[in-house]
Amino acid sequence: TPTPDQYAGSMMVGTLSTVAIPARDDQLEKWTGQVARNDGFGSHGEVRAQGRSSAIVPGTAGQRSPIQHVIYVVKENRTYDQVFGSLGKGDGDPTLNLFGPESAPNARTLESNYVTLDNFYADAEVSAQGWNWAVAADSNPYSEQVWPANYSSRGAPYPSESGDPATAPNRDPAQAYIWDRLAAAKISFRNYGFYVTTQPDGSSQATDPVLDAHTDHAFRGFDLSCPDSPNSFTPRKATCGPARFTEWKKEFDGYVTGDNLPTVELVRLPNDHNAGTRLGAPTPRAYTADNDWALGRLVDAVSHSKYWATTAIFVTEDDAQDGPDHIDAHRTVAEVISPYTHTGRVDSTFYSTASMLRTIELIVGLRPLTQFDAYATPMLAAFTTRPDSTPYTATRPTQNLQETNPVNAPLAAQSQAQDLTKEDQIDMQQFNQATWASVKGADTPMPAPQHHVFPAPPDEHAATTPTPPGAAAQGSATGDGDGH
Repeated sequence: TPTPDQYAGSMMVGTLSTVAIPARDDQLEKWTGQVARNDGFGSHGEVRAQGRSSAIVPGTAGQRSPIQHVIYVVKENRTYDQVFGSLGKGDGDPTLNLFGPESAPNARTLESNYVTLDNFYADAEVSAQGWNWAVAADSNPYSEQVWPANYSSRGAPYPSESGDPATAPNRDPAQAYIWDRLAAAKISFRNYGFYVTTQPDGSSQATDPVLDAHTDHAFRGFDLSCPDSPNSFTPRKATCGPARFTEWKKEFDGYVTGDNLPTVELVRLPNDHNAGTRLGAPTPRAYTADNDWALGRLVDAVSHSKYWATTAIFVTEDDAQDGPDHIDAHRTVAEVISPYTHTGRVDSTFYSTASMLRTIELIVGLRPLTQFDAYATPMLAAFTTRPDSTPYTATRPTQNLQETNPVNAPLAAQSQAQDLTKEDQIDMQQFNQATWASVKGADTPMPAPQHHVFPAPPDEHAATTPTPPGAAAQGSATGDGDGH
């Protein structure tokens, strides 16, 4: 039974199967084929669409789509219920909602007005895996084995974002990142904050030369001292430079003028991570508002441009940080914003990080990166063939963006001791507790993390395990059969 002080790293269990050595040489191949059929896997190039076709997302990479530009936005560490629990549609729990219309008005409006994705899960437990999944559709065995030792402060390196040679770019060509495939296919792309390190002068540099050649070096990577939005909280470092949205918008305006918007943009907006209740730092709600204002203004800018009719904006978190969610601690924020998703429908298809990556690949014409995105269900049901190109106007959060944590904030001392120089170099559940207490109050108990994404066996928690939304009929969505 989970308790509030647990997190995914201490709750993970696995299975071990012992299979006899095949008697015949061809038996292993037959068994492998049987497993693929049992699991519903088709051939490497076949899309798992559960019988649904789409004129918007091609069934095969290389086929033409009316969407010609993709903006892929990755944020930090929120569950579905933390942001959308009180949305009023989809499967949410209002009692777990931490960031409502005062601090996340744009994310919530976009989720409600475009497509509500209430059955989307991070493929990772923590950022060390999450960023690998978000850009490579895999987390290799080394990363999986090392991250617990890193997160428990036992001296292991951070196994992601070029933090360790064993996960360095291009170490194994079979595990190429999405930008390697884009570069090889000569598909234009631009990087804003993915896999970069901050230099002493405040500039950003990607350690992968392929990525660095396409990187905006003035766009700040992960650094909670620097705002996502202009006119937000006061930068806490002299080297912050322009707010992340400001820098992105400067280049976007140039692309509009030059009629040369890249096919793919990778945009990092990290400040919904927040700093817990650390003294003097923006409160969790202020950080969320800063992040939300940047997202809203990005969508506003694109939707009022000549590129809106041919663009899709994909938004998710690298992981859910094992936060409160009544379905599962992996369930996370996912948004697909485009004229072709402007329906107001609820899509409860079972999706994950690899599903989003697979959808992007199909749109821009890339083959799968790994077996995981190859066999992931693409987000076909989220789209309609009847576009609505009404532009979006961003809403400034009513939350005070200058609000900072006071001396007597709950768990302030513990938050002060956390290492916030990189994602998740923290005690995750203690950090979740601080975020929860900042919003709900120190006297309101934070519920234990849930892990019910798949129903338990009949003899285990049979009376209490809920069925996840969409599990009974994966691929179903509110709407008619062709995705309208």
